[in-house]
Amino acid sequence: MRRLGDGVDWSRERFTLDEGLSRAVRTMFKRLYDDDLVYRAERIINWCPRCRTALSDIEVDHHDDAGELVSLRYGDGADSVVVATTRVETMLGDTAVAVHPDDERYAHLVGREIDLPIVGRRIPVVADAHVDPAFGTGAVKVTPAHDPNDFEIGRRHDLPMPSVMDEGAAITGTGTRFDGMDRFAAREAVREELRAQGRVVAEKRPYVHAVGHCSRCDTVVEPRLSLQWFVKVAPLAKLAGDAVRDGRTTIHPAELEKRFFDWVDNMHDWTISRQLWWGHRIPVWYGPDGEVVCVGPDEQPPSGPGWRQDEDVLDTWFSSGQWPISTLGWPDADAPDLERYYPTSVLVTGYDILFFWVVRMMMFGLYAMDGRPPFEHVFLHGLIRDQHGKKMSKSKGNTIDPLDLIDSYGADALRFTIARGANPGADMALSEEWVAGSRNFGTKLWNATRLALTNGASPGLPLPADADRTDADRWILGRLAEVTEQTDALLEDFQFAKATEGLYHFTWDELCDWYLELAKVQLRDEATADGTRAVLGHVLDALLRLLHPISPFVTEVLWTALTGDESVVVARGRWASVPRPTRPPTAGWPTSRSWSRRSAGSAPSRACRTAAASPRGSAGWRRPGWVHPAPAGPRPRCARSPGSTSPATASPPPPRWTSCSRAGRCTSRSTPPARSTWPPNAPASAATSPPRGRSWTRPTRSSATPSSWRRPRPTWWPASAPAARRRRRRSSG
Repeated sequence: MRRLGDGVDWSRERFTLDEGLSRAVRTMFKRLYDDDLVYRAERIINWCPRCRTALSDIEVDHHDDAGELVSLRYGDGADSVVVATTRVETMLGDTAVAVHPDDERYAHLVGREIDLPIVGRRIPVVADAHVDPAFGTGAVKVTPAHDPNDFEIGRRHDLPMPSVMDEGAAITGTGTRFDGMDRFAAREAVREELRAQGRVVAEKRPYVHAVGHCSRCDTVVEPRLSLQWFVKVAPLAKLAGDAVRDGRTTIHPAELEKRFFDWVDNMHDWTISRQLWWGHRIPVWYGPDGEVVCVGPDEQPPSGPGWRQDEDVLDTWFSSGQWPISTLGWPDADAPDLERYYPTSVLVTGYDILFFWVVRMMMFGLYAMDGRPPFEHVFLHGLIRDQHGKKMSKSKGNTIDPLDLIDSYGADALRFTIARGANPGADMALSEEWVAGSRNFGTKLWNATRLALTNGASPGLPLPADADRTDADRWILGRLAEVTEQTDALLEDFQFAKATEGLYHFTWDELCDWYLELAKVQLRDEATADGTRAVLGHVLDALLRLLHPISPFVTEVLWTALTGDESVVVARGRWASVPRPTRPPTAGWPTSRSWSRRSAGSAPSRACRTAAASPRGSAGWRRPGWVHPAPAGPRPRCARSPGSTSPATASPPPPRWTSCSRAGRCTSRSTPPARSTWPPNAPASAATSPPRGRSWTRPTRSSATPSSWRRPRPTWWPASAPAARRRRRRSSG
């Protein structure tokens, strides 16, 4: 974060186990306990055999694995039932077979008992509406201690719930030869013994189905009956859902609201106890006679022989969910930071953590702060992936170290690249090539500012009156006002990618490619030089401020050099009071990414390269050379043609074909030329068709450090002859 230039208050660093945060966690647990929103019970939980701890539902990643589906026959003769399972080893813990109450195929078996193979005990056949009679054989095995659905069936029918696996997922307590075997080894051994008994009816292999994996170690999760602490989330989740529905909290982008509601409207009770060595220990003490006492942070725990504290710790998301309040001094109601900073205006986080963190913070914030949500806006951005859009993985070797990119291209280049791809809720691909392109943008901005400083540009100079401005000055000031207004609106709507893209094209395509070329000519004219310096300084001052949140380091250096002030962070808005300039009177001037077409009646004649440089790669425009007839009406001033009339006083000329050389010599004719040459006045042997679109290339620039950046050549250079032959075909129109 420091290397990236994050502007945060480092004096407010907090650690999860700091005393203030620990006090808040104990207070929250005590309040929930007193309000009967926390309870301890035996329930089916997600268990990681490797981490040896319980997991909440959102800590389990489900993805398709290739397993097996085995159909087994329980009982014999007319009393036999065929069931199917993907975990054969769990049949050692079966306590019933369930069928649907309306399934006539098994009506004669309901209430009777059948033999459980291998174990040798008899188990009942029960009727339960949970069973789907159309799925498989219409009968299911019930293992209440190792399946959440079976657990609910077991509770409804008061079935025994023996656990047949220990904490390491090894078979235990069955009284068979499989005790001590790992669950996967036992799966194969049990299947082979059942096959030897003639009880394997059918097998499907591979059978692809969703399997839960621990999000930390990727071990296959085992559903397990265990005594744990739970949060009763229904009333808390309703508070979070209502806050978004009534507009107290707004989620951006809006399409992710559906995912938010799908979660909060269907939450299961949250397992908050963990069997780990690290974390906030559960503040509950057990007495020698079965007493249970929950102790708050300002209370003394019971002491004496036989009293012991619960050995489990709280889920880290339990403490993280209190972050918006615990870091501000809660539970002290009069904490000054809590009064000043709660609620937070905006939370910016990844969409992948919406359920882990955002929902929990909203639940606890609303519960603790009398219905006030912890933030007014939640902006959910996407994940950063590799250049091919794939998730980064060490095993795939496609990880990108941001510190390496910073060392190679600078923090500004990395920040600009990420901001340019930060579309709300959408993943972005990242490659070193794109970061290098952003570094080149910084070089472009550096050179533009250096050119302005070399020519005496300064934002402290008074802007010329509107009547004294050139068309180019009025145009760039008008575009600056438009871009400023557009950028403000996009940032308010969290459209960071669009805002960055707009600033990129305004800087490169309009300021550098158009206005700076015009300014070079105007700076050589005493009548326009002073005004141009003021306009150029004003535009760069505003532009560097707009770019500062995206590229803070280079803009800080350039802005302080341009203005002589202390820092752009504490700058006053001297340009904010300047009235919005009017658009130039001449139609057809370019706007960002919307170039005027080259056709009669749609754009004025381009009198010379510097007066109107052709947009790079835009269909319908040519590079310097002959252009199509101009429409009737005033034309832009030809900056390199001495004696040109002002557009405001020019009389409408007849349509003519016009061409200007780089030396400033302009030629016009009433009929189109039979053949155009470039460069102008070149020998006939060098003549080519007027270059178009991408057939003009920029010279490459040095990629060295800023101290050795070379000034780019001020003109477009013709491509080689083979490249000219390969130039892109113009689009229609």
